[in-house]
Amino acid sequence: MEPCVESRLAKLEASQNPDGGWGYFPGRPSWLEPTAYALLALSERRGPAYERGWRLLRSWQIPCGAWRPCAAVDQPHWSTSLALTLHSVAGVRDAAFQRGFDWLLTSAGAEGRMAARIAHWLCPSIVEFDPGLAGWPWEAGASSWVEPTAHALMALRCAARRTKDPAWTGRMAMSERMLLDRRCRDGGWNYGNRRVLGADLPSYPETTALALMALDGHAAVAWGAALDGVERTWRDTRSPLAQAWLSSCLLMYRGERPRRAQTDERAENDMLVTAIEGIPWNHILAG
Repeated sequence: MEPCVESRLAKLEASQNPDGGWGYFPGRPSWLEPTAYALLALSERRGPAYERGWRLLRSWQIPCGAWRPCAAVDQPHWSTSLALTLHSVAGVRDAAFQRGFDWLLTSAGAEGRMAARIAHWLCPSIVEFDPGLAGWPWEAGASSWVEPTAHALMALRCAARRTKDPAWTGRMAMSERMLLDRRCRDGGWNYGNRRVLGADLPSYPETTALALMALDGHAAVAWGAALDGVERTWRDTRSPLAQAWLSSCLLMYRGERPRRAQTDERAENDMLVTAIEGIPWNHILAG
């Protein structure tokens, strides 16, 4: 294991909360998102920290099948996708896993509803996209966004490698088409749409990396040029979170992460960055 990855895993273990979870920063309350990423990072060693976190994550599933975002909020959350990816990585295909996927498959962006499609047909230039291609929203009842759609597609893809389900296959194909439909003119992805009120929107580093990771080598993408662009953006961006996702994309497709020339102090106490940079994405998503 690379020393930089080992140091991230050691930091995660040292930053675990007494309840078994992780906060967005050390000492802060546990949330599902950083906890799921931390467990994915620790998934290959499965030590005591992983087991404590796994027990907490399992306890946060709610009756509808989704996962709550934290102990204090009792409602479905987009990071259910992360919990399901973790179940696939752990090889757990139990009733809780099935309830979670049933919930995920019935969750969709509001733009696919009849009223929204009619409104889009009447005023197509306000936001230009295909309303027949629904992805996933950040929260129930909202429109589809690129990041939750990418996370849901990755969860489905991880599950489909071991369990073939026609319902999953159809939803995966639609979400791939949705991501391709929302691709910006500059070749990357914005957070939600590519064109609004007649103006092309710019892409962003982290959403571009996530969309490319979710598309998993799709034939519609010119991968050499796309990954060269990811590498250039990694060198140019100053956002630790953007760099974490861009380096994860390069690890998935090119087998190694680029390394920072020096330590970024802003990233040192950011548990999301620490965990994302410690996850073996090339094994989890390309395995």
